[in-house]
Amino acid sequence: MSRAATTQGTLTRLGFQDPEQSIADLARLGDAAEPLLALLAGTADPDLALAQLVRLREAAEQRNDGDGHTLLQAVVDDEGTAMRLLSVLGASEALGDHLCRHPEHWRELTDPTMGSTRPAAYAVREGMLAVVGADPHAAAPVATLPDAEAVDALRVEYRRVLLRLAARDLAHHLPVDDAAAELSDLAAATLEAALAVARQRVGDDAALARLAVVAMGKCGGHELNYVSDVDVVFVHEPVEGASPDRALRAATQLASHLMRVCSDHTGEGTIWPVDAALRPEGKAGPLTRTLASHQGYYERWAQTWEFQALLKARAVAGDLELGRAYVAMVQPMVWSAVERDGFVADTQAMRRRVIAHIPAQEAERQLKLGSGGLRDVEFAVQLLQLVHGRADESIRPPTTLSALARLTEGGYVGRADGEALHEAYAFLRTLEHRIQLFRLRRTHVVPDDERSLRRLGRSMGFSKDPVASLRDAWQHHRREVRRLHEKLFYRPLLTAVARLDSGEARLTPESATRRLAALGFADPRAALRHLESLTAGVSRTANIHRQLLPAMLDWFAEAPDPDAGLFGFRRLSESLGSSPWFLTTLRDEGEVAERLARLLATSRYVTNLLEHEPAGVRMLGQDLAPLAAEPLTEEMLATVRRRDGAEAGVRAVRGVRRRELLRIAAGDVLGLTDVADVGAALSRLTDATLEAALAAVVEGVRVSRDLERAPVRMAVVAMGRYGGFELSYGSDADVLFVHEAEEGVDQHDATRFARAVADELRRLLALPGDDPPLVVDADLRPEGRQGPLVRSLDSYAAYYAKWSHVWEAQALLRADAVVGDRGVRASFEALIDPLRYPERGLSEAEVTEVRRIKARVDQERLPRGADPLSHLKLGRGGLADIEWSVQLLQMRFAGRTPGLRTSRTLEALAAAVEAGHLDAEDAEVLRTGWRWVSRVRNAITLVRGKGADLLPTDIRERAAVAAVLGYPAGATEEMVNDHLRTMRRSHAVVDRVFWE
Repeated sequence: MSRAATTQGTLTRLGFQDPEQSIADLARLGDAAEPLLALLAGTADPDLALAQLVRLREAAEQRNDGDGHTLLQAVVDDEGTAMRLLSVLGASEALGDHLCRHPEHWRELTDPTMGSTRPAAYAVREGMLAVVGADPHAAAPVATLPDAEAVDALRVEYRRVLLRLAARDLAHHLPVDDAAAELSDLAAATLEAALAVARQRVGDDAALARLAVVAMGKCGGHELNYVSDVDVVFVHEPVEGASPDRALRAATQLASHLMRVCSDHTGEGTIWPVDAALRPEGKAGPLTRTLASHQGYYERWAQTWEFQALLKARAVAGDLELGRAYVAMVQPMVWSAVERDGFVADTQAMRRRVIAHIPAQEAERQLKLGSGGLRDVEFAVQLLQLVHGRADESIRPPTTLSALARLTEGGYVGRADGEALHEAYAFLRTLEHRIQLFRLRRTHVVPDDERSLRRLGRSMGFSKDPVASLRDAWQHHRREVRRLHEKLFYRPLLTAVARLDSGEARLTPESATRRLAALGFADPRAALRHLESLTAGVSRTANIHRQLLPAMLDWFAEAPDPDAGLFGFRRLSESLGSSPWFLTTLRDEGEVAERLARLLATSRYVTNLLEHEPAGVRMLGQDLAPLAAEPLTEEMLATVRRRDGAEAGVRAVRGVRRRELLRIAAGDVLGLTDVADVGAALSRLTDATLEAALAAVVEGVRVSRDLERAPVRMAVVAMGRYGGFELSYGSDADVLFVHEAEEGVDQHDATRFARAVADELRRLLALPGDDPPLVVDADLRPEGRQGPLVRSLDSYAAYYAKWSHVWEAQALLRADAVVGDRGVRASFEALIDPLRYPERGLSEAEVTEVRRIKARVDQERLPRGADPLSHLKLGRGGLADIEWSVQLLQMRFAGRTPGLRTSRTLEALAAAVEAGHLDAEDAEVLRTGWRWVSRVRNAITLVRGKGADLLPTDIRERAAVAAVLGYPAGATEEMVNDHLRTMRRSHAVVDRVFWE
């Protein structure tokens, strides 16, 4: 066998993947190759380590003749130096590139104390300030090097310190929490130096404000990654004698420059982005605030998640006295945040949203956000801290592993669970560090290619079959985290539902199962688990549950779906059990408990709303009549005024809308609200939503375009069932957008502005969220989808004068200009009235055209396979039949009969009878049919959580529809027969009235 073959075989056994290339690289090292072979074999990627060592030697030779030889001699003579350098070169392509750019930095790894010495934070700070020419002992250090030189020097020094840390981490097995703490100290020092550069840029005005940099997130918690955004909050105060406005301007400039110094790309690369999005109001809020401004925001407006983020706040740079005052100010708020209603539910919902937003292709490889990932540990630990930290200051450390240790010592986490969670978290964080070290890029996704997994496995200490060993260890720790996360994060203790066997649970499992089956539970074993969960423990909460559940089980059993009722109740209890009013309200106000049980066991729509608006349980003890239009609109507009930015304003409006949808739907399911009132209430709610959203969006677009005032006046015209005040739960909002340019404004500019408003309005209202989105549909506009989304009054007038068809006149019967500028609304209705209420009525040809269009709709739009006898909208005697009949009467006679000039079907029917255009008996049949079909459509949406125009085929869903309609249990077939009979009667009248 040849020497080359022998060498290749040897290299393969030592872990080299490309022995042929490695032989060539070893040859370039000369006599140094043989002594280094064993050390290279111990690196994460021997091929990479060898290739980068060759590059580094050549770079050192080019920079300083003879230094390449010195480098090789040093690594041959000193095993410590060789181990540290080769470990870095085999694990980090990016640090290898840095060494080739700055080959003199290899000498940093010759320090014999590196394996045991952690640099002091103050020393790192002094070093970072010194490289930009700032005096580290000054109260407010200012860089003196030229700007570009200082920025590059900062990057080089950052990489130098990072290189030393990575070498200790890889070669001396630095514990992950120590590595993260050093990274956090390095980040703090970098922020201080960047602020010194910012002061130089701002000049004399920098002295007008004291600026503190408060680290949040991982940097604040002393647990930063190798590559991560550094989350900060800026706080400032004017110096004595400085005006607040000038101080704000100076502080904002300092903060902005600091962020750019860290994130800009130069010839020496970048450091990391500084992210200030955790500040009050997020990116929409001012970059920096005074201490008093911060306090006012947190006391009045902050959401639950903001207090969770503040748990890790730490003053790291700038005016540390001011920064510490900020931290001292927010700490009491952090530890009282758990007292807010729905705190646990909000925190859990935030975690669920994080998981929901992971791209599908990354879900199984997400180390940070995925199920069983780092965030599961962090959320569980933080929630335990926030729940119990009010009374126990010992569990408040911001660092995850330190907090977990304290929680375990305090008995909040079992010792075995705490040890398993510590081990899993340390493993996952170490793996995250190794992934990021390779290219120094911010990523939390485990790669899926063999070579990367092999390098990672070896860097984690898996020398035998590194890919399989890494996967096995990773999946083991994922399973442990997932198991422990569910145990800790969702356990009933966190929602004040403690554990103890209940009376029901003391039955044998078989007896309990039989009893639940007799009550009508389809899955009694699951129901038993819910009961055990709800009644376990010796707490007051468990005791109240034991008092409540016998009655609630009966109420669940009387409803169509008791399984859904009990499951929904358990979920609601877990959301609201920490709220002192929840269980006591159910215990002391029997009507609330009974209503809640009926709703949960009947309506998926209401259950969904309650899950996102759990405080709505309070509403069940009140009058569930829908709110009037005026107070609803005023509340929404006030909500918009309290928010900065259109998106935040519309999101808040949608929150009010969600609450009112719950009020309307609950009253409907409980039989307290008439179907006509439901339609009117949903329409009024849509009016208010659009009015407030329009105000927010117009202001947002105006600000974004830097205009002193909006160049147009706009109105939104309700159309279709919305215009008829007859919306159902699943309806889109059919509208037309109308605008009128302000005096002196160019028409094209006005149209562009109006189009931007309409587009943004539709986008924001349709965004997915915790509330049902509101789809704003403008397809009924002139020329349909092909026509412009927004028109001026003159454009509408021109179109209708020249092109209007009879079907458009029919569509305008439902037009109701209800939102926006009153003048534009009135002008639009004056424009269309002659068209939709022609004085002469319709000619015979036009009547024939209406009938022809209706016949075409009947033929083409009925879904394939749908039963024309029972389809709620397009079936014989369905909504379309009844509404077209009424609309034909309106177009024929409204020009001479003012009472017919209404967009509402039932009002038009009454007016037609009064004027003698319709027989009273026929009108009653149509009125009854319209109300029936509208009620059934609403009931289906309430039961299933989504709309449909056919009765459900599922037995339980059909029974639930019957229950919502007021039928007693067991009367489902009676409901179906009534449905078919009602539609037949309506169709008979339609034959006479519409088709003649």
